Amino acid sequence: MLAQGLPAQILPIKEYLLAGTTAAVVTFLLVGPVRVLALQVGAVAWPRGRDVHVTPTARWGGLAMLAGVLAGIAMAYQLPAMRLAFAYSEEMVGVVLASLILVLVGALDDRYELDALTKLAGQTTAAGVMTLFGVQWTVLPDVFLGGQVGLGREQGVLLTVLLTVALVNAMNFVDGLDGLAAGIGLIAAGATALFTMGLVLRNGNDPFVFTPALIAFVLAGACLGFLPHNFNPARVFMGDSGSMLIGLLLAAATTMASGRLTDVTTGGDLLALFAPLIVLAAVVFIPVLDLLMAVVRRTRAGRSPFAPDKMHLHHRLLEIGHSQRRAVLLIYLWAGVLAFGAVALALIDDPFVVLWAVGVGLVVAVLASSVPRARMR
Repeated sequence: MLAQGLPAQILPIKEYLLAGTTAAVVTFLLVGPVRVLALQVGAVAWPRGRDVHVTPTARWGGLAMLAGVLAGIAMAYQLPAMRLAFAYSEEMVGVVLASLILVLVGALDDRYELDALTKLAGQTTAAGVMTLFGVQWTVLPDVFLGGQVGLGREQGVLLTVLLTVALVNAMNFVDGLDGLAAGIGLIAAGATALFTMGLVLRNGNDPFVFTPALIAFVLAGACLGFLPHNFNPARVFMGDSGSMLIGLLLAAATTMASGRLTDVTTGGDLLALFAPLIVLAAVVFIPVLDLLMAVVRRTRAGRSPFAPDKMHLHHRLLEIGHSQRRAVLLIYLWAGVLAFGAVALALIDDPFVVLWAVGVGLVVAVLASSVPRARMR
């Protein structure tokens, strides 16, 4: 099914960019008023032993990001080509409702410090709402026989909720340095947008594929609009309301992209079938690795997996001599190499060229990360 009025191989790139730009501008303009509101009501991050910042800083930047995302979606709805993304399913409604629920939970946590179980309940509820509106994994690649394995409704719902909650918490865990979560969110959303644009092109502008691409673009715009206010030295933090929103929207975009690559007749089909999983893994590799290391570290010490500490990846980079800005830029480099490398692997026919490029990027990242330690020796 082709989008009416669109040539089969012409991407609606202007429409996507307009939606993303709207999200960026609205977010950028609203951060100031949201910061004032947060200071007035006491949604402030006071320095703690495990924190890097040393001055009280307003939270609730996630409220401005949510407004930007909603503005970008509203702009897309006004465009004839992009309106097709809303016409054939209720997925976007589910994503918006889930975002509202999760940002509300995050905003309350930013102000009142909710306990871990309450936050987990909110995350699970938001993920469940998405599945009710059709946002769920429906197929997985068959490792042994090739092709795809269909998932039952219960299996799809369970997998979607688990992955969504994992992504939400991973982005929450990584939010420890000025600009870190916003930058990783921008990189991850940008890589996801590139991948989903490939799906739009491969599916001949089928409007069924428009929705994940739109979510990725507006998320990238919101992160871009927030980053100037949040890069070191940060004037405002996104708080849990922002970091959990990023995780939720990344989960929504990658979940909706799964199973929508319908052309499975070429030599690269097996890789193509794995593409959504490869992109998902690479996009969230850094935050998920940090999350897993934190859980293992804390449980081995006999502590709760949710107990805070000062041993995250960004803390380790600071310990070996990197400045805050350099540590953030290094994590950007790692995230960018992995995320865009995975997208290139999924979309480019020659995987060896991509693997060589990714290998060079990883070597550069390793050398750049080890410079302070080398100097100390």
